[in-house]
Amino acid sequence: MKITTLPTLVLGTASLLMLSSCKDDSSADSNTSGGSSAGPGIGTTGGVELKTDLPKEVIEGSPKPKNVKNLMPEIKKFPTFLVPEGTVLLSQGKTVTSSDDFPILGEVSYLTDGEKEAGEGYFLEMVEGTQWAQIDLEKSNPLYAILIWHFHSEKRVYHDVIVQVSDDPEFKSGVTTLYNNDYDDSSGLGKGSDRPYIESRFGLLVNGKGTKGRYVRLYSRGSTSNEMNHYTEVEVFGKPE
Repeated sequence: MKITTLPTLVLGTASLLMLSSCKDDSSADSNTSGGSSAGPGIGTTGGVELKTDLPKEVIEGSPKPKNVKNLMPEIKKFPTFLVPEGTVLLSQGKTVTSSDDFPILGEVSYLTDGEKEAGEGYFLEMVEGTQWAQIDLEKSNPLYAILIWHFHSEKRVYHDVIVQVSDDPEFKSGVTTLYNNDYDDSSGLGKGSDRPYIESRFGLLVNGKGTKGRYVRLYSRGSTSNEMNHYTEVEVFGKPE
C-alpha cells in the first residue's frame, strides 16, 4: 500500500480506505465501529482509532448492482482508521444547505442530526441531476475523516460522488477535492480516480488528510436505483484549533 507523506502520514487516495474493509469479520455484527480485530491502522501515523456508532443492518436480499465499471468490493466491516488524538465530531447539529431548495422528502438538517438508521423519516431526497449538500462547520479546522451514508437499506451505487472542502461558502476558490469517483466528468467538476462503491451501513469513509476548511460540500448524480439523490447522515471529524 503506497503511503504519501503530508503533514501527517495519510493514504494517497480516499478509495484505498475502502480496501482495508473488504475482509469479512464477526465484528460486522457490532453497532460500534473500532476494535483491534479491524486490521492494521491507516490514516495518521501514531494516531488513535476513529470510532462512531453504526446503524443497524437492514438490507435483505437486495441484489448487487450490475454494469458498474471499476466497482469496489462490498464492504464487510468498518475499517480501522487512525486520527490525531483530540479529533472530534465537528458536524453534529451544524447548518446544512443544498442545491435543491425544495427537497422531495425530508429536511437538509437530517444530514447532521445524528440519526443514521435507514427508512423513511431518516433520509433527505433531492431532485435528479448533479446536486450538492453543504455543511457549515462554523470555523476552519483541520479535517481528518468524513463519513457519508446516502441510503443504506439497499445495495445501490451513487454516481459522481464528490467530496470537497473549502473556506469559501461558494466553492469558487481554495477548493480541495478529497474524493471523486466521477470517472467521465459527467458532473463537470473534473475526472476522478476513486472507485464507485456499494452503499452499506458502514458508509463511505473519506480521508480528510488534515485539510483545513470550514465548509464541506458533497455531490452526487443519482444512483443505480433511481435518478434522485439521497443523504441519511454525514459525519465530519476534525481537530479544533
